[in-house]
Amino acid sequence: MRKVILCGYMASGKTTTARLLSAAMEIPYLDLDEVIEKETGKTVSQIFETEGEIKFRKLEHDTLRGLIDVKEDFVIALGGGTPCYANNHLLLQRDDVVSIYLKTGIDEIITRIKGQGKTRPLVAGLNDEEMHEFVAKHLFDRSWYYHHAKHNVTTDAKTPALVVNEIVSLF
Repeated sequence: MRKVILCGYMASGKTTTARLLSAAMEIPYLDLDEVIEKETGKTVSQIFETEGEIKFRKLEHDTLRGLIDVKEDFVIALGGGTPCYANNHLLLQRDDVVSIYLKTGIDEIITRIKGQGKTRPLVAGLNDEEMHEFVAKHLFDRSWYYHHAKHNVTTDAKTPALVVNEIVSLF
């Protein structure tokens, strides 16, 4: 049984890595936000707007726990904040999962965000200095939770394929 959970900050490469890892390991790929959206028929933004963050975080926790409890192989990309709420960081330590923190530096995150050509709501409208401060504070606040993952893989200056190879070598 291979249940692989990828966590990390926005633009750390969770989605890209999960898709490539899924193909390399020949197991299904899941994105937690997409699963929630499919189950509720609402986007994450709509859930936040109509039901609030507390309701979303409960849905997020219940969905993640339910997926882990299913006895199937998968690679799942968590939302950037998922480990930080509802004791989800404890799920990263379960015996039946392999959890990986995609550790990415502040400057690399900012470079990736700018290079993606799409805005991220959390940092939209921030200038370079504000974005650096915002990302640095968030990473500081969240790193304790991310470090509950069983493995850390640094992604700075690495191609997605190299990150995937490093993860595959853990098995």
